[in-house]
Amino acid sequence: MGRASGTEPTTAPARRLVLLRHAKAEPPSELPDEQRPLALRGRDQAVKIGAALVASGLVPDAVLVSGAVRSRQTWDLARKHLGTPPVAFTDDLLGAMPRGVLAMVRELDPGTRTVLVIGHEPAMAGTAELLAGPESEDGALAQVRVGVPTGTYSVLEADLAWADWDRKTARLTEVTRPA
Repeated sequence: MGRASGTEPTTAPARRLVLLRHAKAEPPSELPDEQRPLALRGRDQAVKIGAALVASGLVPDAVLVSGAVRSRQTWDLARKHLGTPPVAFTDDLLGAMPRGVLAMVRELDPGTRTVLVIGHEPAMAGTAELLAGPESEDGALAQVRVGVPTGTYSVLEADLAWADWDRKTARLTEVTRPA
């Protein structure tokens, strides 16, 4: 016997990973790279990113943020829309490679459903490409293969525990640049 129309069960993914490249930073200067702040345009981008995540139903249960000033500032401005999830600031995201980001993802609390990672290129796009499996959206996959601009996030979904995420085990569903 079939279900009545409109009573189909929802099939939300078990886990969602949002990989965000920090918003636009000031150009390199005499400051060490990790101390570069956001540019004025980046500050505007960060606020729009927070609003876009809420509008897309991507409010995180936990957040990992690079220790770089520009990443921390991106979070500080985006979080005005995102509430107060637990946040971990880590220098491990500075210069991280995709496998390093994946190692951090695998250590996430199993009860966490949606995670936002704010980091740098090439790690954010590279991690999305590493995880993207055969059911991924073609346009999104093409974008992460060439890298993503500042203020851009990629969304990956999988019906797996974080500890089981690995190469090509998630669906890359979108790449979005809100600002």
